[in-house]
Amino acid sequence: MPLNLANYEKKAAQSVKAFWGNRGAAHQKQVDAGKADAGSRGAVTAGKNMDGFVELMIDLVKANGLKRATIVREGRIPLTLPGYFRPTKQWDMLVLRGNRLVAAVELKSQVGSFGNNFNNRTEEAIGTAHDLWIAFREGSFGDTPRPFVGWLMLVEDAPGSRRPIRDRSQHFQVRPEFQGASYIERYNLLCKKLVQEQLYTTTAVLASPKTAITSGRFLDVSEMTSLRTFVTSFAGHIASEAAR
Repeated sequence: MPLNLANYEKKAAQSVKAFWGNRGAAHQKQVDAGKADAGSRGAVTAGKNMDGFVELMIDLVKANGLKRATIVREGRIPLTLPGYFRPTKQWDMLVLRGNRLVAAVELKSQVGSFGNNFNNRTEEAIGTAHDLWIAFREGSFGDTPRPFVGWLMLVEDAPGSRRPIRDRSQHFQVRPEFQGASYIERYNLLCKKLVQEQLYTTTAVLASPKTAITSGRFLDVSEMTSLRTFVTSFAGHIASEAAR
């Protein structure tokens, strides 16, 4: 039976439009209330910007035959999984079947402040996955098959994220792939390495300009980190779980 990708391209475009629309509405609400905070933090802290992509993931679960699945998308405690180096970690979306963890997904974004936030996102992504897999190895999730663990990043497509960046290290040379790489390229490198090192089942990085609020336009950065690769891998895992 072929995988059902749930018309993902159309739904992803709708998700991108909703992302930019939600950010704009949250920021305007802050302004109207006289509480506009520094930079774009008011838009970021609204917390619902990536909900369209959550809906896409849910559609993929339903379309690929996983019945009686529990899909968790909100609530601090319901979205929490045990860790190894720390007690717990709250994820953005979970899929469970009975007492078995089927999938855990992180959906992140970055708009502006590229220099400050890239390292934070990188450390968070690496630490989150490393913590989960050691907890999995130590039996925190029971005697079960490996879950799907995904990480998707939506980055603002802007001059600041496309500009080549030079890094310096006084004592040792920076790895050549990072020399002159823009922040979007660095996210692409990060995503590739997260998969190559088996920290995540699949990752994706999408670039989208603020003007996509009306078009829903986004660009894949590479085939390996494309949205199609992400949804195909996720759908395949769901279909495999449904066939058990």
